[in-house]
Amino acid sequence: MSPMITSILILGLATGTIITMASFHWLLAWMGLELNTLAILPIISKSHHPRATEASTKYFLTQAAASALILFSSVMNAQATGQWSILQLEDPLAQTLLTVALAMKLGLAPTHFWLPEVLQGSSFKTGLIIITWQKLAPMTLLLLTWNQASMLTLTMMGSLSVIVGGLGGLNQTQLRKVIAFSSIAHLGWMATIITKSNKLALLNLTMYILISTPMMLSLMFSSTKTTQDLTTTWTTSPMLAPLTMMTLLSLGGLPPLSGFMPKWLALEELLAQNMTPLATMLAMSTLLSLFFYLRLSYSLSMTLSPNPMKTSSKWRLKPNTSTLLLSIALPPSILALPLTPLMKP
Repeated sequence: MSPMITSILILGLATGTIITMASFHWLLAWMGLELNTLAILPIISKSHHPRATEASTKYFLTQAAASALILFSSVMNAQATGQWSILQLEDPLAQTLLTVALAMKLGLAPTHFWLPEVLQGSSFKTGLIIITWQKLAPMTLLLLTWNQASMLTLTMMGSLSVIVGGLGGLNQTQLRKVIAFSSIAHLGWMATIITKSNKLALLNLTMYILISTPMMLSLMFSSTKTTQDLTTTWTTSPMLAPLTMMTLLSLGGLPPLSGFMPKWLALEELLAQNMTPLATMLAMSTLLSLFFYLRLSYSLSMTLSPNPMKTSSKWRLKPNTSTLLLSIALPPSILALPLTPLMKP
């Protein structure tokens, strides 16, 4: 794909997201989401591999269905109340429909089946866009309608997502699928806490993007695709291996790393609102996710692959990829926990 076409598509992605984030009218928000979807389809399928084409088809079908549901719920609300404003969603059926549609856009369980498949068929660079940038527009709509959305539906979907994300990642060896199930679990935390505190949901999203970005960049840098590939990462870059391990553990929410902060504050908020059973269930489900992160960390740092060569490391040539963004993104993904007192809502 030529640089000019790529830049036009990236501009389309950014424009779609910004239109949705800036809109207060349902049709404008829907238009932004559609522009966003249409811009990423060529980016997913640009490798011309059958898996990439399949991934872009699945992405298109699910996103189109979710957009149609959003349009349907907004039309129902306009018919019942005469209002097209996003902030005045009063019809109960429209509220539930919108919640399900946004959950489908994000990849919350039980509408999560497209995310692991799409991520597995995409490159790491495209996967990074899907799990970070593509979550911004639907999350903005969820944050705008958090006090009007169906609270029971959101809490149920969020709790189910944390369990599904934990169980789904246990048996995976493909890293992109592990990352997809991890994304589902993190989105579950956001959906559960958004009905109690929208500021904490925003903090959850920010920390998730801050930690996922360096992790994906480090896997891109070392060309790692499976758990087995992780065992040879140290030969490519001995310094990157422990840093990637710490980023994985941070994504799992292990203290004293950055990923512990949103989970700590979310559990604190749930306990303050007398939701002890829900808090306990979320904490127990997170242990499932932590298990597969620990397994990946073990492969990365404590396992040596069978090595027939006499030398202990590869030829280290000047890397083709720029490491500036990775160098900037790694420290906050590991060391942000001391900022917790500033983040309390």
